[in-house]
Amino acid sequence: MKNIYNSKIVLPEYPKNLMQMLAVNLEKYSDNIIYQEISDNEYKPLKWHQFIQNISCIQTYLHSIGFKEGDSLAILSQNRKEMLELEFAVMSMGGCFIPIFSGYFSDIANILIDFCEADYIAVADEIQLSKLDNLKKFKKIIYFDEINKQSVNLISINDIFSTSKTNQELQGLDIDPNAVCLKMYTSGTMGNPKLVELTHGNILSQQSAMKVLWNLDNSDRFLSYLPWHHSFGGIFEKYSAICSGSTLSLDDSYGKDMNKMISNWKSVKPTVFFSVPRIYQALTTLMSQNKELKKLIFHDELKFVFTAAAPLPENISDMFDANNIPVYEGWGLTETSPCCTITNPKLQREVGVVGKPIPGISIKLSKENEILVKGPNVMHGYYNNPEETEKVLSNDRWFSTGDVGKITDTGLKLISRIDRIFKLSNAEKIIPTEIENILYRDCAYMTHCFVSGSGKDYPIVLVFPNKEMFKEISDKTQLMKGCKCPINLDEYAKCLKNCLGEWNTSIDTKYSKLKKARILDYELSIESGELTPSLKLAPNIVGKVFNVEIESLYQSSDVNKEQSYIISVD
Repeated sequence: MKNIYNSKIVLPEYPKNLMQMLAVNLEKYSDNIIYQEISDNEYKPLKWHQFIQNISCIQTYLHSIGFKEGDSLAILSQNRKEMLELEFAVMSMGGCFIPIFSGYFSDIANILIDFCEADYIAVADEIQLSKLDNLKKFKKIIYFDEINKQSVNLISINDIFSTSKTNQELQGLDIDPNAVCLKMYTSGTMGNPKLVELTHGNILSQQSAMKVLWNLDNSDRFLSYLPWHHSFGGIFEKYSAICSGSTLSLDDSYGKDMNKMISNWKSVKPTVFFSVPRIYQALTTLMSQNKELKKLIFHDELKFVFTAAAPLPENISDMFDANNIPVYEGWGLTETSPCCTITNPKLQREVGVVGKPIPGISIKLSKENEILVKGPNVMHGYYNNPEETEKVLSNDRWFSTGDVGKITDTGLKLISRIDRIFKLSNAEKIIPTEIENILYRDCAYMTHCFVSGSGKDYPIVLVFPNKEMFKEISDKTQLMKGCKCPINLDEYAKCLKNCLGEWNTSIDTKYSKLKKARILDYELSIESGELTPSLKLAPNIVGKVFNVEIESLYQSSDVNKEQSYIISVD
C-alpha cells in the first residue's frame, strides 16, 4: 500500500496570471457568451468582448481614484454580473478581491469586514449598505442597485460604466503569478476569522489540471447557483467555466427554490452541473414524482455532475448511474484552491473515498494520519495571522489539512476532521463522521445529522429530516431500496428506530453503537452559522445551539409531548 499519492499525469503549463488567461480566451471566443443571468424573465447574454470592455471601464475608474497594487476591495452581494466584472478588474490592477457572504447579519459582516482591512467595498443594494457601521472607513463604496443614501464616497456601478472610457488593451498582463489576488474566508468562519490568501498561480494551476481531466470547452454550459464567496462555487466552479471558455449561466434560485432551478435548467440545458448533495437529493425526489422532469434533467447533452462537501446518498448516485450520467466527487479546502482529489466515476463508489490527486498535487499522511497536501494550489497563507499560517504550513510547503485519512488502492479515504474525534467516559475513541457518513449514505430522509457524546457513556445522534421526502413519491422502490418510505415525522421516527437498530447490529465496535437519537423539526441555515456556505453542518455551532437537546438524551428514556421524537435504539 502506498503512503504517498501523486498523480501520474504531468501538470501542463498554464498562463502567468488570470489576465493572460482572459486575453487568450478573448482572442479565441470574442463573440461567444461568457456569462448570462436572468433579466425581465429571460437570460440576457454577455459576450466575451463586452465582458472585457466592462472590466476595462472599471479599471479606468479604479485608476482615477488611486487604486493601486496591493489594495483590496471587499464585497457584500449575491452572485451577479457586476460582481464578476469587479472581481477581474480589481485583480487586473494587482489588487485583492474579498467576497463576503451577503446573508450574514450586520454584526458578523462587520467583524469580517474589519478583519480584512479592505480599502474599498462594493455592495449590492441598500440592504447590504445598511449593514456597514462606518462608511467613512472606506476610500470608496461602489453600489449596484439604486439607493437613497448620499455620500461623497458612494458611486453607482452604472455611473462608472457611463463615465469611464475603455482601454484598448487589457491591463495586468505582467502581474506576478505569486501575487495574492483573492482573499476568501474559510467555511464556518465566525468568532475566529481565517482569511485565506490565494494567488493567480494557485487558481490557474488547478484549472490547468482540470482541463486535462475534463476537457471542457466553449460548447459547455454551466448552471451555477453555488455562492461565489465560497471556494466551491467562487473558485472551482466559476473558474472551471471561465478558463475553459464555457458559458456560465447564473441560477437565480441560489439553491433555495427548486421550481426556479428546474425552470432555469430547462432554459440552459447544462452540460455539467456542480452541487452539494442536498440539491441532488431534492432533484431526485422531484424526478421520482415526475417522469417528464426526469427526461429534462437527464437530457442527452448532460456530460457529468460533480458533488462535494458531504457524502452523496447511495440511492442518488444509483439513479444517476442508471441514467448513464457520471458522478464525480471531489475533496479539498479553501486553502488548497480548493480541489485536491477527484473520484473516477467508472469505479464503484465507496463511503469516504474521495479519489486520487489531481495533476500537480502530492498527498501524504503524518504519523497521526493527518492528510498533508503539497502543490501549486496551496495558499500563500492566512491574512494577518502568521501564527496560524506557521501551524499549518511547513517550511517545505506541506499543508496540514486537519483531516484524518487513509490512502487505499481506490483512492484517498476521509475518516474525520481531527477536532471532531472524541472519547467517551470510558476513554473509548469515537469517530463521529464515520457514523454520520453511513447514515447519510443509507437514509435519503436525512438532510443533516450530528453525532455527539464527548465524555458521555454512549454516542447519540441529532437528525434533521428532509420533509420534502414525505410527499407522495411515484417510484418508491427505485428511490429507496428496502425503505418503508414514511410520509410524516411520526412514521419516520418509527422507521429511523428500526434503521438505527439494524445499523447497530452491523458494526463490531460496541462503543460506537448509537443508544439514542432525536429528530428535530428544524431547518438549519447559513445565516445562523449552523451551516457552512457549502451547506455542510457546522459542528461547533450546532453542538452549542442544540446543547439542551443533546443533554436531554442522557437524562431520561421517557418520551413526552415536547420531546415526541426522542428515540431509544435497541
